Amino acid sequence: MMENYQTPRGTQDLLPEATRKWQKVEDLIRNLCDVYGYEEIRTPVFEDTRVFKRENDSSDMVNKEMYTFSVHGEDSLTLRPEGTAGVVRSFVQHKMYGRLEMPAKLYYMGEMFRYERPQKGRYRQFNQFGIENIGMKSSLIDAEVIALGYSIVKALGLSQVKVLINTLGDDESRAAYRGALREHFKDSVGELCADCQRRYEQNPLRLLDCKVDNEHPSMQNVPSLQQYLTPESKAYFDQVLAALDVLEIPYEIDDKLVRGLDYYTHTVFEVVSTHPESGSQATVFAGGRYDGLVEYFGGPEMSGVGFAMGLERLMILAEAEQVELGEEASLDVYVMALGNVGTLPLALATECRAAGYHTEFNIQPRSLKAQFKSVDRRKARVAVIAGESEAANHQVNVKFIEQQRQITIDQDELIATLDAYFQAEGEEEA
Repeated sequence: MMENYQTPRGTQDLLPEATRKWQKVEDLIRNLCDVYGYEEIRTPVFEDTRVFKRENDSSDMVNKEMYTFSVHGEDSLTLRPEGTAGVVRSFVQHKMYGRLEMPAKLYYMGEMFRYERPQKGRYRQFNQFGIENIGMKSSLIDAEVIALGYSIVKALGLSQVKVLINTLGDDESRAAYRGALREHFKDSVGELCADCQRRYEQNPLRLLDCKVDNEHPSMQNVPSLQQYLTPESKAYFDQVLAALDVLEIPYEIDDKLVRGLDYYTHTVFEVVSTHPESGSQATVFAGGRYDGLVEYFGGPEMSGVGFAMGLERLMILAEAEQVELGEEASLDVYVMALGNVGTLPLALATECRAAGYHTEFNIQPRSLKAQFKSVDRRKARVAVIAGESEAANHQVNVKFIEQQRQITIDQDELIATLDAYFQAEGEEEA
């Protein structure tokens, strides 16, 4: 008895009608990254666990969601749950800081893995696009990074989004704020979830990111981090906001926005969907600035900033806003076969493909009417008809579908005929 195998829980198959849409989005992202001067970097899908699990990290990702394993006595390895750490590791390992003009502008696109409860827009294997701008600290760079992500969202056609932004300040600011949070929650921490009790000890800023206890009374009057910012941190944040104003990117300051990873400093942001169908999975992309991460991996003291964008979530939001993506590609040429013409349709199709034309050919013995149905379904612009009598004379019939015009030519004239036709069509469209 054959087993009925299914995709593992938390994964999905992307069938051709879906991958067409993904390819359109990926092409748009790559084009805008090129415009902004970002270059692609590709890192392994698994790393030494210590790349992600840094000392006393309080994030849920590190503590509960990583796929970690060891093979044949090797050191502990982890499937990458996010992109930043691997990119920074690579930046340091290959000493990019010594041979590239700073800042280094990098982007990645690929699979990530987190053990989470699967739900709409959240998978255990998921795809993420992200950028990292490493090497310089500037409020203008923070604004540019947000602008790139915002440009992608707008170019895709999403209109119901808003930018949420906050600052975590410098080390001194965060230390003062952590003390204030511990004092604020000291009498109520026992009423909070087990994760929050752990966060209280490790990093009380993570309490503000809790989805379980966000309605607890202690969460309603949390002191604002803005009160604990050093003058330098406040000035830096004001400069970021001023730059966003110049770029005419609307934003809201969210005092409780802390992001889910412990390495963030200063600017943090989320761009969220306001569409009614977005539900709990409303984040379109999110990120922030990180000081100390390059140094952690053995590099010089350098700052970085970036964001990550979940592509599954992006596709769901595009569908919710009824953005048209990836219509089925039309054919340039469909080669039809009538009678016993042997391998001629394959030979003609191969010749057309070599010339750059998107071409398919008839394989099964079918009537002329049935083959013209394929021409219509595939939206072919030209039909090349290879019949027995034409084949005997080294000829083919060429039908231009839109004009409903048909000619007979020698086989060796086929590519020149197609070139002339498609060139004329292009000039008319221009």
